[in-house]
Amino acid sequence: MRPAPKEQPPRKLSGIEDRKGDDTLESRPGRQRAAPGLTEGVNHGRTSSGQGESLRFDDRVGQAARRVRRRLGSNRESGVATEPDAEVCKTPLYDLHVALGARMVPFAGYAMPVQYPGGIIAEHSVTRSAAGLFDVSHMGQAILRGDDPATSFERLVPGDIAGLEVGRMRYTLLLNDAGGIRDDLMVTRIDDKGAPALFLVVNAACKDADFAHIAASLAGEAELQILTDRALLALQGPKAESVLGDLAPDCRDLVFMQGAEIRVGDVDAYITRSGYTGEDGFEISVLAGAVAGLTERLLAHDEVEPVGLGARDSLRLEAGLCLYGHDIDETTSPIEAGLAWAVGKRRREAADFPGAAAILGQLADGPVRRWVGIRPEGRALVREGAPICDAAGIEIGVVTSGGFGPSVGGPVAMGYVTAANAETGTEVSIELRGRMVAAKVADLPFVPANYKRAR
Repeated sequence: MRPAPKEQPPRKLSGIEDRKGDDTLESRPGRQRAAPGLTEGVNHGRTSSGQGESLRFDDRVGQAARRVRRRLGSNRESGVATEPDAEVCKTPLYDLHVALGARMVPFAGYAMPVQYPGGIIAEHSVTRSAAGLFDVSHMGQAILRGDDPATSFERLVPGDIAGLEVGRMRYTLLLNDAGGIRDDLMVTRIDDKGAPALFLVVNAACKDADFAHIAASLAGEAELQILTDRALLALQGPKAESVLGDLAPDCRDLVFMQGAEIRVGDVDAYITRSGYTGEDGFEISVLAGAVAGLTERLLAHDEVEPVGLGARDSLRLEAGLCLYGHDIDETTSPIEAGLAWAVGKRRREAADFPGAAAILGQLADGPVRRWVGIRPEGRALVREGAPICDAAGIEIGVVTSGGFGPSVGGPVAMGYVTAANAETGTEVSIELRGRMVAAKVADLPFVPANYKRAR
């Protein structure tokens, strides 16, 4: 069996406590003129470690913070929030998070809200039943331009990027030469004033390395513009369309994995119908200077609550979505990780992507190990790194993500096991503080997806 995904402590947030309850949860939980709204006013220089320096929120945002605190039942101005270390960056919404009573933690080089006074369970539940608003401005945003940027970018990924129509997006993977995963990302084809271009969103912890790799690999044939002064919001949940639709009626026409330049009230934005919770929803890219006002307007809806990293992790865990650095990394292949669907049919035939020989070999012969869902018995929560054993007590794999699933009502986990033990229903045991917890291999996702797909 190949080695399990390596732990990456700088990105690990384990044992996050829900301060409104007894459950303990876990988060690992990234020039040429462009289309209006997406790159207007961007800084065209190199990316800065100070991206998104703190903006002092105005009176309107302060009023929004007070309204949300009243809904959450908290009168605290700063809750348990702490001032980040000097070297930790702030997103443009840092001051608002503090005003809302968020517990701030360092994550991927940024001070980020892990939870608000209502607690992780409440934030998770509101996203499943109404709408949760996430600040994901720490993630990397960029535009790739060139004569044929899609074909150029296919040299680095296994997805069918050239086949995307304008406004369509695709989940894909940056691969190393051995077929391991450097990062996972979202790619959208956009119309750059009549010229072809790609809008990229990458993981926060990997963005500097990703952008350096892309720029160096495609030098001379494509130009990468890093969008250093843009913020990113994710509005997720079954009420997301009705909420955003009040400010941006055209968003209702988008379907899952589709994007467009849409004006949200008086703010130009690029909106995609996407997210990482398993729920319907949108990701909204706006200039950093406009995000506080837009956040205020969204939080003014009674259906919307702010959500932190803790619930973001439990939501994606229930949805069976992998997290880079934990479930996937450079030691794992797309086939082992259950991402064979991310290797396009045309790309398989051409075998012209990094690590093609190894990946196509696993497609033909099967991988040695597979990523699976796991349902532990009882209420014990199993964590990343816990060994998985078969019925005879022989170690067959490792947990890569684990915690409490509020919608499931019990512990859930994901991890790698040998292919012979990957069938649904296989009985296994997981080591937990010196004892073994009985569990079974389970289908993913744990909670069905609720995306709005094209009919």
